[in-house]
Amino acid sequence: MHYVYLIRSESNPDQVYTGLTDNLRQRLSEHNAGKSPHTAKHRPWNLETYLAFSEPQQACDFERYLKTASGIAFARKRLRPPSRPTQ
Repeated sequence: MHYVYLIRSESNPDQVYTGLTDNLRQRLSEHNAGKSPHTAKHRPWNLETYLAFSEPQQACDFERYLKTASGIAFARKRLRPPSRPTQ
């Protein structure tokens, strides 16, 4: 399977990252170990949402879409859990 995933930074909850992988557990571990330059400074990360695709091109196309303005709006509305109230 091919996964498109959204992760959110624990240390800076405004930071969200969208990615693509064939091994979701390993990729999340790599993000949390600082192996990705795009996510290293906002560690640790929590998996927020993932979608599985059987075709790699579909996964790639969907990831690319989620990184556009309309894809970001779609993810905010449909893919992310509701925000938690602050106390």
